[in-house]
Amino acid sequence: MRRFLALALLFGAFVFAEAQELQIPLNDDYEMDVQKAAYSSDYIFHTALRAWSEYDFKDIINLDSVNNKYRINIQRKGKSSGYLMNSIFNDDFVRMRNDEYYVAINPVVDFEVGSDGHRSTWVNTRGIEIKGTLGNNFAFYTNIRENQAVFPEYVDKYCQTIGVVPGQGFANKYKKNGRDFTNAAAYLAFRPVKWFDATLGYGKNFIGDGYRSLMLSDNASSYPYLKATANFWRIQYTCMYAQMTDRHRVLADKSYARKWAVIHYFDIAVTKRFNIGFFDAVVAKAQDSLGNRRGLDMQYLNPIIFLRSAEYYAGQSPDNAILGLNASVIVGKHTTIYGQFVLDEMTVKKFVAFKGYAGNKQAYQFGVKSYDCFGVKNLFLQLEGNIVRPYMYSHTPQGTGCGVGEDNWAHYNEPLAHPWGANLWEMVFRSQYNWKRMYFKYKLNYGQYGDDWDVENGVWANYGHNVYNDYNTAIQIEGYDQNDGHYLLTGRKTTVMMNDFVVSYLINPAYNMNVFAEVAHRHFAAEGMKDQNDFIFSFGIRTTLDRKYYDF
Repeated sequence: MRRFLALALLFGAFVFAEAQELQIPLNDDYEMDVQKAAYSSDYIFHTALRAWSEYDFKDIINLDSVNNKYRINIQRKGKSSGYLMNSIFNDDFVRMRNDEYYVAINPVVDFEVGSDGHRSTWVNTRGIEIKGTLGNNFAFYTNIRENQAVFPEYVDKYCQTIGVVPGQGFANKYKKNGRDFTNAAAYLAFRPVKWFDATLGYGKNFIGDGYRSLMLSDNASSYPYLKATANFWRIQYTCMYAQMTDRHRVLADKSYARKWAVIHYFDIAVTKRFNIGFFDAVVAKAQDSLGNRRGLDMQYLNPIIFLRSAEYYAGQSPDNAILGLNASVIVGKHTTIYGQFVLDEMTVKKFVAFKGYAGNKQAYQFGVKSYDCFGVKNLFLQLEGNIVRPYMYSHTPQGTGCGVGEDNWAHYNEPLAHPWGANLWEMVFRSQYNWKRMYFKYKLNYGQYGDDWDVENGVWANYGHNVYNDYNTAIQIEGYDQNDGHYLLTGRKTTVMMNDFVVSYLINPAYNMNVFAEVAHRHFAAEGMKDQNDFIFSFGIRTTLDRKYYDF
């Protein structure tokens, strides 16, 4: 984090005179008008790569007018009281603005209490958000949060097993049942010309049009990255360099093992209704088998090359390459059909034989979503299916002897794509209705995965669920040739169903401060285990900046 801040200050020193617009938060609970504008047949818009920037909407929708529709008319009794009331209900808490710069400071809070039927739960988050622009082409943003929480039992078990709070960082113990953790995000964004922008950040990215992404999601914790995007004609091309962390392996200097991720995404708007994007990524360890630091191979720095070919010409490369295809089609006014196909490895001969070869690692997504559904303004509906083959996203330790696939598609002990890992299928249904400052949201997750457990013998076995397992330790399926028989849901079949309903009232649209109440039911069933049914209730006040995935 210290290195990132030093780079950020250096970067800012060079570009202080010019500047870019801010990014729109990945959380879209209150961005219904923005979402509708992006998924509209009236414009050419590259929807898949997020977070979007405000600049992307300059010729599409007036974002100030979107926020103004939420404004409450404050009857001023005095200048100070009117300013305070607007800071609470309408505007940034502290704002400084003129023709040359804009700076805002806002509180970040999450105060909530509840119960899961087994224990009382609560969250206590305090933080600050600072954002702004300088000139016309440079923007900056940072937030930092200090958190203590007592989570529902199933989330706390996840924290204990994985070692992190889902998507939010290291899970320190706090008193008897609590967790203490800190998280932060920041970026500097620079647009020297209208068709090119660069972002130096510490945060999350998302590629796709669905609720899940099988390429790169915002499921895991924040990470440092440098992202450059070019927009010309109907094409958007992005190159991103990121550094991921593996807490599973501690080096001799007591630091955690690192790995480089180089990502390219090429998106073309064939028409106003049809977008297709090509994804490729390479993950490379940042240290050798002895723990010595290893720089990123120079061949991967080329921003205009498909990395699979670079990895191939490197010879017996120990690195992990992933390819993918993302597509979306707008039907009617605001209905979008979308999908993804992601390829880790595939042997065509084995694939067409349909024998469940462990080396055939693919993931599939298909979904449809609609805004103003059935002619009802601000009614949103979405249905999505995801299938991830066993051993997808996993890799091999390449002789390090640590037993962990270090070049896997994961960061800080969590998958970078689907939060369940691999060897799974899932259906997601979402509905949301926004009315003035209120919204009502319902979400259903239902799916199954094959866990890494041999039910018959009662021992651990690698069935391709945990992406951190070395895929060379794939279990031998009885009755099949070596590495065959690995069909979907081999291992301990586990079923997850989660119903979640939220009602919320937006207090301040400038920084998404809202009060909410949430009711959820989670059903968890695994072979050889007692079924679990959790009824979870919570309410509170929070600043909604990002998405938290507790649907596992």
